[in-house]
Amino acid sequence: MKVFNSTSKATGKIKNAVVTTGSFDGVHIGHKVIINRLNQLARDQDGESVLITFHPHPRKVLYPEQKDLKLINSQEEKIELLSKAGLDNLIVIPFSVEFSKTSSHDFVTEILIGELGARIVVIGHNHHFGHNRKGDYSYLHALSKEYGFGVEEIPLKDIENETVSSTKIRKALLEGNIQRANAYLDHQYIISSGLINGQGLPGMNELKTIRSLITEEEKLIPPPGIYATNLLQGGKWLKSMSFVLENEHGKRFVESALVYDPFDEKINHGTLYFYKKITDGNPLNNGEVSRTKVNEAREMIEELIY
Repeated sequence: MKVFNSTSKATGKIKNAVVTTGSFDGVHIGHKVIINRLNQLARDQDGESVLITFHPHPRKVLYPEQKDLKLINSQEEKIELLSKAGLDNLIVIPFSVEFSKTSSHDFVTEILIGELGARIVVIGHNHHFGHNRKGDYSYLHALSKEYGFGVEEIPLKDIENETVSSTKIRKALLEGNIQRANAYLDHQYIISSGLINGQGLPGMNELKTIRSLITEEEKLIPPPGIYATNLLQGGKWLKSMSFVLENEHGKRFVESALVYDPFDEKINHGTLYFYKKITDGNPLNNGEVSRTKVNEAREMIEELIY
């Protein structure tokens, strides 16, 4: 997958573009339906599929006073998942207040048609774009006749099997229901980040941990508890148990311990794949971790097949 940080840098580098736009947070089942349709249309056109997305998230830019924005994926994770989903091209437009004033007409005529030469524009059900969200399927269809491009709307029934949405996935994750979230996503919830030696768990100094360096404050972290995870580190899958801890300020952080293998301290990046929540609640109890709870969780994780 090719990644561009502006549409101008993609100009002339994408053949017969079949384009859609959106956040695609989570890259869930519904998103994959759209990507598959993009790819099918692109192959029919002897072309390439394109997703235009925005970073930072528009809500963060337009409503900076709101601090409750939570996203399933960091930017790094989204790029990884979109590549795995088979997308040909990703264009990440730096979102700003100035860009938010781009009219639907200008977005289509200057960006989609002018810079990308879009042959077909694909839009999800009830999707809107452009200043004040004036652009929709009907608007695109009217412009398509004037500018000579195709337009297709993905029906709701094709996208949503059980009304899958990023909102539902976020809700499941915030409740710690990892298995439900994973079913909606059609893949494991992940935390991909830098890794450093962990601070360990108070009361269990013999348990060596590593900490995930989560740098994007919008990244959604499940509630405190102990989770069955896999750590993909340097091409190796390592069975692990991950502790989501919460300090007195409500900030969550993740420390992980391997079930069998020692850490390779030379590798400073990895991806945690979450499978199941084993225990509820903050593992810290009066500043220490319950040794009994951790040992019971380890035994349960050892017995799980994943």
